[in-house]
Amino acid sequence: MQFFRPMNQVKAMTFDLDDTLYDNEPIIRHAESTLQAHIAKHHSKAAQLSSKDWTALKRAALTKDNRLAWDMGQLRRVVLSAALAGTPTDKLATNLPDDKALNDDVEACFNCFYDARSDFELSPQVHSTLKEVSNHIPLIGITNGNVNTQKIGIDDYFQTIFHASVTRPMKPAKAMFDEAVLHLNVPPCHILHVGDNLIKDIYGAVNAGYQAAWYACNRPMILGNEPVRVLPHVVLHSLDELTAFL
Repeated sequence: MQFFRPMNQVKAMTFDLDDTLYDNEPIIRHAESTLQAHIAKHHSKAAQLSSKDWTALKRAALTKDNRLAWDMGQLRRVVLSAALAGTPTDKLATNLPDDKALNDDVEACFNCFYDARSDFELSPQVHSTLKEVSNHIPLIGITNGNVNTQKIGIDDYFQTIFHASVTRPMKPAKAMFDEAVLHLNVPPCHILHVGDNLIKDIYGAVNAGYQAAWYACNRPMILGNEPVRVLPHVVLHSLDELTAFL
């Protein structure tokens, strides 16, 4: 590991999930392909939409309610509802319609994606590190994503996991960091946040008064290749280096 800032005793840790504990991009690609196969089988009109059409629906939803950018699940439901109903972008609504059949179809599509999005296994090293650390200090997950943490087998390591939503702004906003402080009842200067994104995780954590550890499992960790607002307290070369703080 490499230190950039002096550190206080670590009494609790918070973790980002996507691209910190697992490489998220191929998982999302697989889930998107699985969803499109489901739509092709069950919804022929929506299957004719191009990638530009899907992007236009997403942009229209975000224009109507920019809080949807904080909630990937709700954003996907809104876009699916418009696609399955054949709603043009200028008529798109951000509330799901009062149509049981349509909503059932939307949920079936969403669950198809969500199941595939959470259908993977963490590496043994990640499990062993989380287990070891959680045996000594409390852990909380802080994620902008919506992975099913029970399905991927990490719930037992964490006291709770905060997901960004339309009422809980995504990182780097302080909301989830502050919420974790209240839950842990530990001063933020004694909490170490571990994450891969130097803006959402590192800047977000430092701005909330945390200590920050940079660790990315999906790419070479070269500071010069990343957008940087603040330096982390420490750069990890492997996740199991966290046990040194126990």
